[in-house]
Amino acid sequence: MTEANIQSEKLIGIEVSGSMLKAVCLDGGRNIVGGLQTPVFRKEETAPQLIVFLKDLTEKFGEFEKVGIAVPGLINRQTQRVAFSTHFPEHEKIDLLGELAASVRQKIIIENDANAAAYGEFRLGAGQGSRNMFYITLGKGVGGALIFEGRIWHGIAGFAGEFGHIAINEDGVKLEDVASAANIVRRTRERFSQDSTSSLGSLDEDEIGIADLVREAENGDDFARLMLERTGNYVGTALAGVINLLNIEKVVVGGLIMQAEHLVLDSIMRRARELSFVPSFDSTSISRGSLKENATAVGAALLSENL
Repeated sequence: MTEANIQSEKLIGIEVSGSMLKAVCLDGGRNIVGGLQTPVFRKEETAPQLIVFLKDLTEKFGEFEKVGIAVPGLINRQTQRVAFSTHFPEHEKIDLLGELAASVRQKIIIENDANAAAYGEFRLGAGQGSRNMFYITLGKGVGGALIFEGRIWHGIAGFAGEFGHIAINEDGVKLEDVASAANIVRRTRERFSQDSTSSLGSLDEDEIGIADLVREAENGDDFARLMLERTGNYVGTALAGVINLLNIEKVVVGGLIMQAEHLVLDSIMRRARELSFVPSFDSTSISRGSLKENATAVGAALLSENL
């Protein structure tokens, strides 16, 4: 198939998360022309929900030939099965791709969610124009992905890019242990009684979530700002290792926590600069992702392009 024919095709990308199925439709010019989302019912199997969702997408956007599906978890490149998933451990016991392929007419590709988001940002977002890129996602978990010479670097078995598992101190504490949304909230609650002036004090401590922290930080709350800036310091510590090792051209940071862009990104850059080899840091560009909540689904759609 020629490049012109590939570009004329409509593409669908789906992000599977712990709370919803989210899809985008890209036209032949690779513009987002619409989206659709539906809740995920965790007590039910994922494949039947995806099959119904694909039918809903066909009704909304018309017939389509290809679909990319991004899931949280490590994908074994040899078997095309989920090898490990913190958020969907049940996916490790099934052949998700096989179940879908047996029930729908579309060609399907399954990819790790961080890899998909990275590819979306690389092709249509903040990574455009680069050849080599490292992507960080800060949200429910901490993920990473590598793009080398325009392609996702999967590693020997498919498990490359696990940024959240980098140890950030001599005790072996991993980045995800302190920088995921749940662990930021945990750290906040542990220090909550130490700052009685915080506007977070008007909330029930047990009900505080990451969205509350980001909102109050944006409103100028010093305690909330401190917690997010410290998160940036942890991320910057790990990122310095990536910069020193790879001398990567572009770093893009996405995910829910980047709603507080300047607070987190500034501290990431400041800490990475402190710990990086100066020539390597100076030749690396660091920015926030521009596709925001659509990055993963957009990347999944683009990855289906050459099926």
